[in-house]
Amino acid sequence: MTQDLSQEIACANDEAALFAALAKATATMRFDHFALAYDRRGLADPGSLLVHNYPEGWATVYNGFDLGKADPVRRAGERALTGFSWHELELYVPLTKGDRQMLAVGRENGLVDGYTVPRHLVGEASGTCTFVIRHERDLPPDMRHCAEIVGATALAAARRISGARPVDPRPVLSERQRECVLWSARGKTAGEIAAILGISEETVTQHLKNARERYDVHGRQMLVLCAMFDGVIGFSDVFDWWTPA
Repeated sequence: MTQDLSQEIACANDEAALFAALAKATATMRFDHFALAYDRRGLADPGSLLVHNYPEGWATVYNGFDLGKADPVRRAGERALTGFSWHELELYVPLTKGDRQMLAVGRENGLVDGYTVPRHLVGEASGTCTFVIRHERDLPPDMRHCAEIVGATALAAARRISGARPVDPRPVLSERQRECVLWSARGKTAGEIAAILGISEETVTQHLKNARERYDVHGRQMLVLCAMFDGVIGFSDVFDWWTPA
């Protein structure tokens, strides 16, 4: 069943076909609603794709008040390696009073619980595929693995349908510039970087200046972010070094 549902979703060539395939998968897995949100970034023509069959009242409120920016499910998705149920949100993020109110209003509108599959490509895109139940009952326990695979396949289809393509060629840093950016990301000053690399402080300052010019940014923070998004330095290069043993 998982293979058949995933294959049908993977073959969807437009938004309408993706909607139909997700609606079929949702019913087959014994869920009541679905919502797929895919936001594309880092391209010359960023865009988004939203496909759902949520109750009209909730969709109107959610979009009208732009609640997506404060959605705890979205925040949890940024910290989850696999899918999760909404009852597990506090395992991933702290819930504010506003978060709890939003979830309560969702339940009043027929979104009692959901299983959300997140996917993120740093610097390019962020998306979630959610399957929801509208009554007070447990999520189909035997369908979580199926929902995980179907949701991931749907997000890959959304990426293809939305026209995702490789980002434009990015600036290339020299090896010395990369080393200076790396140690800057680790919180070191120009003087400290100079001592670490065995070069003068003025040389370090010049390397960082040249790197900023190549990325056309003016601050250290944006330079570090650009280098991370491009994979010039990795998040583990920074956090593994910073995290106490």
